[in-house]
Amino acid sequence: MPNYRVAVIGGTGPQGKGLGYRFARHGHDIVLGSRAAEKAEVVAAEVTERLSGVEGAGVARGATNADAIAAADVVLLAVPYDGHDELVASLPLAGKTVISCVNPLAFDKRGAHGQVVNGGEGSAAESAQELAPEAVVVGAFHNVSAVGLWGHDEFLDEDVIVVGDSVEGKQVAIDLAAAVTGRPGVDGGKLRLARVLEPFTAVLISINRKYKVHSGIRVRGLETGR
Repeated sequence: MPNYRVAVIGGTGPQGKGLGYRFARHGHDIVLGSRAAEKAEVVAAEVTERLSGVEGAGVARGATNADAIAAADVVLLAVPYDGHDELVASLPLAGKTVISCVNPLAFDKRGAHGQVVNGGEGSAAESAQELAPEAVVVGAFHNVSAVGLWGHDEFLDEDVIVVGDSVEGKQVAIDLAAAVTGRPGVDGGKLRLARVLEPFTAVLISINRKYKVHSGIRVRGLETGR
């Protein structure tokens, strides 16, 4: 399995930091991106300290978003949905494989729910592809808990579902998923199915609140198909 250089945009947030840590722990080099390089460098130092003594770990460093992307082959979008389109439009993503784990969620007195994107015919991942037409955008890591990513070092007992219109792009995310779950990600189909994966995170949040857990998704029946 190849090692990747991954720019994590939103790398100072819980999801970005957690995924970046997992990638670096298993041999991938990461650059945590932020609008302010200093903020990213502080979090990168925290990740580096956590990686101390881990054999074969990759390198973690911090940079501005643009510099992080320039130094990477793969870009992970781990940013809030608020301001997503404006941010993505400003990033130099041409020629990159872009993995979106952005979840357009909203919260009210009844709990979490998915926001409607493009009248129900869109998703954050599809918006990113429209805004960065010269990039290859796939969706993955939507349903992985930030608490689980950073809270312990064992592989998470769940699956990462990957969607996209590029076989090669999906393979990158499928490979990176092994750093989180210990097994390749699951090819879930075309990019438009991000419309299902993104709001499904609201269901997991509801389960977590009810049962006081950090739930995930496990796909059964794959053993004979892999």
